[in-house]
Amino acid sequence: MTDGSAVRATRLGPAFDLLAAYDAQGGVFFERDGLGVAAGWGPADDPPSVVTAPSIGTLGPAVVASLRDGWDGEGPAPVALGAMPFSPGDVTLAVPSRVVRRTDEGETWLVERGEIARPFAPRRVVGDLPHESFRPAQLRGSPAVAAYEAAVAEAVTRIRAGGLEKVVLARTLEVDAGRPLDAKRLLHRLRAVEPHGYAFAAPSSERASLVGASPELLVSLRGAEVRATPLAGTAPRSGDPDEDRANADALASSSKNREEHAVVVRAVAAALGALCEPLSWDPEPVLLETANVWHLATRFVGRVRDPSLSVLGLVAALHPTPAVCGTPTGAARETIAELEPFDRGRYAGPVGWIDARGDGEWAIALRCAELSGERATLYAGAGIVGDSDPASEADETDRKFRAFLDSLRWG
Repeated sequence: MTDGSAVRATRLGPAFDLLAAYDAQGGVFFERDGLGVAAGWGPADDPPSVVTAPSIGTLGPAVVASLRDGWDGEGPAPVALGAMPFSPGDVTLAVPSRVVRRTDEGETWLVERGEIARPFAPRRVVGDLPHESFRPAQLRGSPAVAAYEAAVAEAVTRIRAGGLEKVVLARTLEVDAGRPLDAKRLLHRLRAVEPHGYAFAAPSSERASLVGASPELLVSLRGAEVRATPLAGTAPRSGDPDEDRANADALASSSKNREEHAVVVRAVAAALGALCEPLSWDPEPVLLETANVWHLATRFVGRVRDPSLSVLGLVAALHPTPAVCGTPTGAARETIAELEPFDRGRYAGPVGWIDARGDGEWAIALRCAELSGERATLYAGAGIVGDSDPASEADETDRKFRAFLDSLRWG
């Protein structure tokens, strides 16, 4: 192809660091175990084109059609990427004119479309010493611990009364850093702390970006193969090996956490079972280890029945899972709206990418913060069921905040 919209692919080699292609001034990044995509556009560049639709389900066909324009079907496919809101409404993905992606084969490609004025100039991140720990005066929780515990107690009362089986309640922590926060350096740190997590960054507004490292795969599609790994149920890690093992064993046998997890597994099995044949999953939850907490996880593997279904069709069927919302979905959404004193924005929404084939990978935007200038808003939630203890759930969110605050010292 020779027209101006033609897609061109250049091999960069397996040693290229995807983070070098990310520009914190509006770019998008998504990586796990070295595989993923990155795009950057600074003030000197034209902004990417975007595809917008009224729902995730209608976005899939529109974005695939846009990506196929100018692509001959050979080589690495062009990509759209971004983060979507938790709540229903219009959804938008960026379609950059330049994106770097590392495929499952371990090869890295620069994929470009159309005429691009500025030459490709990746900039790697150089490690640096962390800043001082944040002082209490720099931190403000919303809701405060007492108010959050009261909200959890109210949710437990509603669950025991019937009509609501589970709800996920979140808190925010506002940080006044007193210095400009650097999304790229924060990503560098998060990736080092959680190398098997989904490190991500995406614009959340004109002047803010959501940055995090999620442990949870919402869904991926490669050809016909579907994978999902929902998480629910949490226990703290410990520096003492014996105590750490005891925490893991207690989580695996906890009736409260197993109930919370089973709710999620049933919902994911129902959603994917309607679209996949065959579909299989772990008969018992497995332990997933992160740097700061243990999770109960269940691994799903299946094959889509409809070969025209894109990964966004799967995202639409799954989001929001009970892992981040609750069940029944409608009752859980209403409870969240009543008991959470803030708008989640893109927290707990899908974050990831889709290519021109309809393949892609989407995580849930957890363990994250919205960065804007010298301020950050951290998010953390906990799954509430009938046996939940308000103090324990508040402590779970505090542990998640503390872990992210430590990484933010590098940002």
